Amino acid sequence: MTTLGVVFRPQLPPERLRDMARAADAAGLEELWLWEDCFLESGIATAAAALAWTERLCVGVGLLPVPLRNAALTSMEAATLLRLFPGRIKLALGHGVQDWMGQVGARVESPLTLLREHLLATRALLGGERLTVEGRYVKLDGVALDWPPPAAPPVLAGARGPKSLRLSGEAADGTVLDASVPADGVRRARELIDEGRAEGGRTGPHPVVVYLHTATGPGAADRLRGELAGSRRESVSELGVAGDAGAVAKAVQRLVDAGADTVVLQPTADEPDPEGFVRFAAEEVRPLVP
Repeated sequence: MTTLGVVFRPQLPPERLRDMARAADAAGLEELWLWEDCFLESGIATAAAALAWTERLCVGVGLLPVPLRNAALTSMEAATLLRLFPGRIKLALGHGVQDWMGQVGARVESPLTLLREHLLATRALLGGERLTVEGRYVKLDGVALDWPPPAAPPVLAGARGPKSLRLSGEAADGTVLDASVPADGVRRARELIDEGRAEGGRTGPHPVVVYLHTATGPGAADRLRGELAGSRRESVSELGVAGDAGAVAKAVQRLVDAGADTVVLQPTADEPDPEGFVRFAAEEVRPLVP
């Protein structure tokens, strides 16, 4: 069964999160996803708040840029949330936007090496291991979590290029694709992920999460065109959907048919009614998605 989610975009002020999270919970939405984009809002702080304000909602953070973080700290934060809110948090790591990383003095020579080391260390620590590593970037000396989660959680990776997609297949437990990836791109991503899985001897499930530019209601098509134009993307039909629940459900299904397990609807930055958008996804789109 396809999982459906919605993004709380950090272009909204943090004080809007409570109403949107509670609307998602009340409407029965499965997942609310958050971003740790520079220099907007913290992924961990917003996730903790959203989880505390809701009862059943699953919260995904896609993604945490590892150049800003220490693997031990990320693991501590993840373990804390996993124990406080069992089964309700998903985390994805990524190498971050390199220009942003440069702005804060955290840009590294090999972002893929950094991401690999973080993924392996975080998965090991959350699995209850005591870890000593002397990597190029991650250096840990006898580190173990005193309060690991009861069961090792999946740790996802954000990926786009061929090398990062193969790395995700090899070293992560799932992959997050951004909204710049059309259905054909999802198929190709699956192939590259599978190449990495084969190389790493990985045989377990590897869910793929895909964001989808989505607009509905008055002015939807214009808002979507404006969003894509601002991102220097032209093909609205391939990279997004504007319309009613039926049109959105068909766009979701195209991504599912291409290999997505979870589709996260990404409203435009100027969405006039974020809470209404959540209700639209949960109450109108969800019943049309198998």
